[in-house]
Parts: sequence; structure tokens; C-alpha cells
Amino acid sequence: MVDVAVEMPAPKVTERVGRGLNGWPMAALALVLAIAGVLLFVLSGGNGALIAVGIMVFLAALIVAGGLTAVSPGRARVLQVLGRYAGTIRTDGLRWVNPISTRREVSTRIRNHETAVAKVNDADGNPIEIAAVVVWQVEDTAQAMFEVDDFVEFVAIQTETAVRHIANSYPYDVHTEDGGMSLRDSTDEITETLSAEIGARVQAAGVRVIESRITHLAYAPEIAQAMLRRQQAGAVVAARQRIVEGAVGMVELALDRLSEHEVVELDEERKATMVSNLLVVLCGDRDAQPVVNAGSLYQ
Repeated sequence: MVDVAVEMPAPKVTERVGRGLNGWPMAALALVLAIAGVLLFVLSGGNGALIAVGIMVFLAALIVAGGLTAVSPGRARVLQVLGRYAGTIRTDGLRWVNPISTRREVSTRIRNHETAVAKVNDADGNPIEIAAVVVWQVEDTAQAMFEVDDFVEFVAIQTETAVRHIANSYPYDVHTEDGGMSLRDSTDEITETLSAEIGARVQAAGVRVIESRITHLAYAPEIAQAMLRRQQAGAVVAARQRIVEGAVGMVELALDRLSEHEVVELDEERKATMVSNLLVVLCGDRDAQPVVNAGSLYQ
């Protein structure tokens, strides 16, 4: 297997739980303050002090309401206060946080990314076409938001890079008897290596790779016909070898049975003729046409 040696910078910011309160009591408080402010303003009777208090109470209601934020299931809110990371809210529902904080939404749902079909050279230098799909999820929202510019694009680029590296590290097919790993035959090992490499590349963005699979694998069109003929020739040779092995076994069995039951005594020449005829019948591509010999082999 190919060693995965991908060095990424150590993350500077890691996720922590943000401070937040249940939003419904705070929403009720904001509503009460807003009503009180309006009532003070309306019932002030022109009293400047009451008008000022009413305005201040109403502004307080707006400040309290400004801290309300809704968190949907499968999503999180990354908090920043005056440019500094202040934590992540993952609890779904209506929450109340620092009103002056900025809240950026991050999806923590499982996603799929399928690469485009890429044309690369395998370990033998043959041009091939390959594509893969990776299943991933944001695990650390702080790293996803602050360590890279766009974590979705980052995952896409690193996945394509890993797929190209894996394609360059293994041959499409193994044509020797020694065997070895290949892209076509070692599917489980290749996908495991691919997942490990993608995971190492996107770790800096706080992303966890759940699974990856090769979705498209083929020779490039310019060599596809030649490689197809090569595969067909290999299959024909393997089939012929199997047929010959079976035919030799059947001929050996036939000679042993004839000798064991003393059906007929055959000298070496007759055995050679019988072996030749049986091999022709058993190994031929077409049905043999019997020829009755009424004479003798020695005439």
C-alpha cells in the first residue's frame, strides 16, 4: 500500500461550546420591554422624562431581541464577538447569545462530493479516466470557518488531488503472475487508502471523511481498444490453459481405465494416435467429425 504522507498545518482554532441561554424567556422579556416602552411613550402626556424612559426601555427591548437566534437541526452557529471566536452553538431551537456577536451558520449534515472524471496516468504510464465520491461531514466548525477560506471548495480540491495521487500510485490492472494491488482488482484496499489520504488532507478544515468510493474507472479512449484486446487475449489464454489441463486429465483417465479393465491392449503408437485424437476432440473449437477407419494403422 502507498504510504499517506500529507502534512497540513496544525489548526490554530478549535471548536468550543458557545455561551447561550434558552431563547424563549428572553423573547418574552423583549416583548414585555417593547410593550412597556410603547406604553410609557404613549401615556407620557408630554412628560420628557417618561418619553426618554420609554425610548430607553424600547431600545433595551431591541437589544434583547437582537440576541435571539434560531438554530436548525443539523446546523450550527459560529459566534464572533468583536472579531474574536466566542464558541459554537449546536443546540437546536431558539437560543439567546451576546447581542453584539456575529453568527455565521455552518451545516453539520453529512454531504456528498463527486469529483469530475479526471484523465490521469496510472503507475504504468497508461492514460486512464477516474472519478470518485466522498462522503464527509463538518466535525469542527471553528476550523471549517477560520482555518480555510471556503471549506466546501477546499474539500473538493483536496479530494481531486487525492484521487489523482492514488491513480498515479497503482496500475489499472496487473498483467503479471506476481499479482499485486491494482485499481481494478483491489477495490477495498484502494478505497481504504483513498479515504485515509482524503481525511489527512482535509483534517485542517475540521472535516471528517466518512467514506469514499471510486465511481468511474476506465482506460482512456485512445488506448481502450488496445487494452480490451489485451484483456481478451489474456482471457483466451487462460481459458485455453484450463481446457488443456482438463483434456490431459481426461486422456490420462481414459488410458488408465482401458488398461485397468483390459478392454484393449495398445502399443505406444496406438496410444499416441488415441491421445492425439482425444486432444483434438476435447480442445477443438468446433465439434469433431468422426471418421471410421476400416483398415489398420500399419497399412
